[in-house]
Amino acid sequence: MAGTAGTPGTPRVLRAMNDRAALDLLLEHGPLSRTRIGKLTGLSKPTASQLLARLEAAGLVLATGTTEGRPGPSAQLYEVNPAAGHAAGLDVTPQRILAAVADITGRTVGRHELPTPGRRTGTPVVQQVTDALDGALKAAGLARDDIHRLVIGTPGAFDPTTGRLRYASHLPGWHSPTLLDELAAALPMPFEYENDVNLVALAEQRLGAARGHADFVLLWNQEGLGAALVLGGRLHRGWTGGAGEVGFLPVPGTPLVRQVTKANSGGYQELAGSQAVPRLARELGIEDVPPGPYADSAAELVARAAQADDDAHRHLLRTYATRLATGLASLVSVLDPELVVLSGASLTSGGEPLRALVQAELEELAASRPRLVVGDVREHPVLRGALESALATTRDEVFDTSR
Repeated sequence: MAGTAGTPGTPRVLRAMNDRAALDLLLEHGPLSRTRIGKLTGLSKPTASQLLARLEAAGLVLATGTTEGRPGPSAQLYEVNPAAGHAAGLDVTPQRILAAVADITGRTVGRHELPTPGRRTGTPVVQQVTDALDGALKAAGLARDDIHRLVIGTPGAFDPTTGRLRYASHLPGWHSPTLLDELAAALPMPFEYENDVNLVALAEQRLGAARGHADFVLLWNQEGLGAALVLGGRLHRGWTGGAGEVGFLPVPGTPLVRQVTKANSGGYQELAGSQAVPRLARELGIEDVPPGPYADSAAELVARAAQADDDAHRHLLRTYATRLATGLASLVSVLDPELVVLSGASLTSGGEPLRALVQAELEELAASRPRLVVGDVREHPVLRGALESALATTRDEVFDTSR
């Protein structure tokens, strides 16, 4: 009924919209004066003053410092109260769980890494999750009840039709059909799960190279080769959550892989995944191939090839770029994205030299020609994406002053 509280257009809803606009501006710009908030929102000075008083009384903003040192009289500055809400994120791999807690401004206030050495551990997955989360909470000086939302990032994806993890047979202990129910019983806060590469795309969309882009593909190459698809500004997950599992993609240049889920690999993974780079280097006569995990070895080889001027390393970089472009050609031919973001250490370590080679190859292999960029979010991008996802929902809940 028109005029009812909560109906769009009523004073209560309009106040809530103005409140949210002001809070978003404070998150984006940092401390602002009443006058500046009024100018940015288009509100009058009295209305801006009422807004700030309302938000301060609700514990959502704090008065902090003044505009001393500028022309004219000093003015009170306001900022978002960091303690208004907290969110948490987990980045899960077969080797470890990395957990972090952020305040509502996005600042990380606690982090903890829990080693999980594969099948050698007898610790149930639920306990691993709670132990990792508790470690980050302890570092932040917080309790579980202080967290509004948790987002867990894993390889593969939880199939929404079955609730079971798919496309990640290398993640031991995470395939129980009751896992999500067990986590829900153990955690006091709402939680969500998301594919790790999707979270990297979210981090790039919010903070990095994909800001302002509604249609893009993120290609990730580190321990595994995968992609995230953002269409119309939203992640496309697919019917079983498997959209972007391009490591299984059949491509020219490798034998056809059958029963790909049992092999946990496919043509594109074999052609251009991180494990292919050390093997290719040896075939080209490069003798000093770095030892250790293949993802680290690949990143070092690609970085070296991007800077070297000898024939073997130049050949390595060109061949690797062609292999990457081979799979990307299928993706961009179907999706026609505006942008392709290259992420993961085996791609970002090549910097501009690798990006330029992949761009040139892609322009010959595909009809559509998206712009390629190297990802900006380099430090724990999966964890950063998990925090950004959890923070988005937390802010919607905490900043809703219409209730």
